[in-house]
Amino acid sequence: MTEWTTRGAWLAFVSFGRRRFDTAPTPDSDGLLFQYGTYAFSGRPMFTVSLTRQFGVIDDDGEHDHYVQVHCELRYEPAPDLDALGRFDSWFFHDADAELDEWFTAMKGRLALLLGRRPSEIDLYEEPV
Repeated sequence: MTEWTTRGAWLAFVSFGRRRFDTAPTPDSDGLLFQYGTYAFSGRPMFTVSLTRQFGVIDDDGEHDHYVQVHCELRYEPAPDLDALGRFDSWFFHDADAELDEWFTAMKGRLALLLGRRPSEIDLYEEPV
């Protein structure tokens, strides 16, 4: 059995984020989202880190139809040091003239407090948006 850790999930997200896919030729067709905060999505408040990849989907006419998001949510029991982080979100879009390595470095810095912790829950899922 594999023990999932914050560091392992982050490294998988970085690897997945570096991989390029054949997406529509628009600036928002391939994006990465890093966000965190304390939310009660599952009924009780948990500090949640969401690592998301978003792909634009086009229709048969080549027009934007919708997005598909692939999520990895890491949930932690509430703690004062995590509550002090507040809420944060940041997008990165491939083909938008930004530097991926700089973005990953900045996001890893925001995750530093959690890299040595094991999440209480992990949820992997895909959804259309």
